[in-house]
Amino acid sequence: MLHVIVLCGGRSAEHDVSLVSAGSVVRNLDSSRYRISLIGIAKDGQVIPADQLKSKMTMADTPVQILDHKHWVELLLGSSPDIVFPVLHGPYGEDGTVQGALEVLDLPYVGAGVWGSAVGMNKIHCKSVLADAGLPVLPYVAMNRVEWEEGAESLVAQITSSLSYPLFVKPANLGSSIGINKSRNREELLEHIRAAFKYDDFVLVEQGIDAREIEVSVLGNLKARASFAGEIVPSREFYTYESKYEDSNSELVIPARLSTGQMEEVRALAVRAYNCLQLEGMARMDFLMDRASGKLWINEPNTIPGFTSISMYPKLWEATGLRYPELLDQLIELGFERWRRRRALSVDR
Repeated sequence: MLHVIVLCGGRSAEHDVSLVSAGSVVRNLDSSRYRISLIGIAKDGQVIPADQLKSKMTMADTPVQILDHKHWVELLLGSSPDIVFPVLHGPYGEDGTVQGALEVLDLPYVGAGVWGSAVGMNKIHCKSVLADAGLPVLPYVAMNRVEWEEGAESLVAQITSSLSYPLFVKPANLGSSIGINKSRNREELLEHIRAAFKYDDFVLVEQGIDAREIEVSVLGNLKARASFAGEIVPSREFYTYESKYEDSNSELVIPARLSTGQMEEVRALAVRAYNCLQLEGMARMDFLMDRASGKLWINEPNTIPGFTSISMYPKLWEATGLRYPELLDQLIELGFERWRRRRALSVDR
């Protein structure tokens, strides 16, 4: 049996979502194929005690060992995992930091590598890379904390001269729609930029459009494939954290109501963007489709997408013919494939 260690929790604002995702992953891993261990990382970076972690997660009757009493890196070194499955959403987990530690420890792991994880998480750099490759991203203005503190008026002038309301204000390095707000006027724009800086030192202000929210799951390493597309019909004005996780009124339309041509276009664009960002293992690629023109814009990738019972990533693969447990099997095999391939690279100088 392969020993799989699932990492969950983490230091980001998406800590609680990670616990729900990890519980779902553990329940769907084939316990006849895998010996499953679980490490919970608290918001302060320490390990969550086993009794506390067990009380926070729903794992049904899946046999799982919860590891604690040491730092999570010590637990990894002392537990001899065959592979690590990071289910850590947001900073300090999805952004290349944990991936870098696993690379140094020479441990196979599920998902994108250091570079792909870091760029995929950073909305500013991600859009820059995609735009340089000629892929469609909405116009935006980026800023850092010092630029805002020293030149707020000039930045607002730049934003309002190049973009038009409504605008979306986003922390550059966060997911689950945390810290994202829709600004309809100058007063809201100022308020929302200040709010975004509570989460990150870098903020993105993006052109808002009247759009449908389309999502595609991508699976693979250097050769990737895309699921059918799905559509989010949010219960609120856009797909906020609350409409994702705190109410049950958002609608997931799978497959999305698209023409055959539109479905082929968005699936192909998802794979192009995935390859452009050098992603591996998995990602959910999110798109905005202009309601008037039908034009597709790449919104962002999610390199460790949600795995909860309502999450689009596994649901889209199920609709495409790949059951959740089989999806996890393939993700684990892709982690091994990438690790073996990279180990075979020459280190001669």
